Amino acid sequence: MKSVLTKALPCLALVACATGGWMCQRRGAEQAAQETVAPSPAAEMIVAGLGGFRGIAAEVVWFRADRLQDEGRYAELAQLAAWLTFLEPHTPEVWAFTAWNLAYNVSVMMPTHADRWRWVDAGMRLLRDDGLRLNPGDPVLYKELAWMFLIKLGGQLDEASDYYRDQWKTLMNGCGMMGTYDAVGLDRARMDAIDKEYGKQDWTSPLASALYWAARGLETARRKEHRAELRQVIYQTLMVASKSEPRFAARALKEMRTAYAEQPSPMLLQIMVKFKESYGLD
Repeated sequence: MKSVLTKALPCLALVACATGGWMCQRRGAEQAAQETVAPSPAAEMIVAGLGGFRGIAAEVVWFRADRLQDEGRYAELAQLAAWLTFLEPHTPEVWAFTAWNLAYNVSVMMPTHADRWRWVDAGMRLLRDDGLRLNPGDPVLYKELAWMFLIKLGGQLDEASDYYRDQWKTLMNGCGMMGTYDAVGLDRARMDAIDKEYGKQDWTSPLASALYWAARGLETARRKEHRAELRQVIYQTLMVASKSEPRFAARALKEMRTAYAEQPSPMLLQIMVKFKESYGLD
């Protein structure tokens, strides 16, 4: 054991020094949000050079990340957590942890709505463009991305939620004008399938994207608990949409019944009863 640690120490020291240097490069909220998920080429070389000690280095970084989270030092945690995505790129929990921290913890520390949006957007892009690209069949990442659209953009969890929705609408309108949604990771054929399956969507609304990514996740989900979580995102999204467009209510109830059939829950049963009464459904 002593021999292994002796050989590992130079590598760990290199990681620590590189991490410290990299963290000191922050130059404002916008640049930090852009660089948080993109260590330099030199950092990539350091990670590649760890070889068999990569797992040990990841444990050291995880330990430090836990300490920073406990201390509420989220901005530093955001920088450090990006190293985890390089050390453990095929561990979904790493991507979910990092993206959540960016979108929920770091964002609310920013002074303006515009700065907050950059961090929220960085969290979503991290999951969509990197996490799912490297882990295309993992339902956990689809669920996390769908939740961000439903809760962070589609709800009132954040005082800047209206600003986020405006930014998303502007982005989607731009994609519509160009005739392609590649910039936001959406496939036109799949969007049409969502319209057909759940009802015509307003794709400038984050609720439509919540449905899209949850439905994508269902395609890959095999475990009962993963399917239950994704079903929950779908019926809750449709329930929220029903408040402004009652036409979605019947489909929301159908999804709740499907979810209940797959995994019965007394709480879900109560929700269904109240929902049916509210919309006069059978």
